[in-house]
Amino acid sequence: MSNNAANLQNTNRWDTRQLVVMALMCAISVLLSFVEFAIFPAAAWLKYDASFVPAMICGFAYGAGPGMSVGMISVVLHALMSGNFWGAVMNALVVCGYVIPAALVYKFMRTWTGAIIGLVLSFVAAIALAIVGNLLVTPIYAGMPMEAVADMIVPILLPFNIMKAALNSVITLAIYKAISNLITPKKDQVKGK
Repeated sequence: MSNNAANLQNTNRWDTRQLVVMALMCAISVLLSFVEFAIFPAAAWLKYDASFVPAMICGFAYGAGPGMSVGMISVVLHALMSGNFWGAVMNALVVCGYVIPAALVYKFMRTWTGAIIGLVLSFVAAIALAIVGNLLVTPIYAGMPMEAVADMIVPILLPFNIMKAALNSVITLAIYKAISNLITPKKDQVKGK
């Protein structure tokens, strides 16, 4: 029996420390999702919140799967607490575009350059998915024709989403570098960040 016990290994990909960090990031993300403010005067109804930043931090630290898990859990919890299910559909699309490209690039290039390249790709993907989401979802929940939404893309939706993605990226870079050694000490010391 002791030989069998010695041969057993923990095959879980996510260790306890990582799960605790992910749970903490989910909680922070949900809290941030309720701290909203207008950043684009022409569209005061479009609100910015930094709830995608914890998901991206987990994406950088642990990979696309954990980053997406944090992002999606936050989106679902916010929808359940606020009742804004159409917003959750939009946020689910955008969090996919924002987290996956950067996390995948950073997995193979764990450097400042890799983080910048990943965030630029995520910037583009998140904006593209936000525009597609606006065209598909906004007509349904706002009861307006798709043409009216399309007319808002260049003067309102595109600038807002550019500002939102830029703010998320700058905040992510600042925070991740500051806490990376705390949440992933082994990875960061090995890679020499």
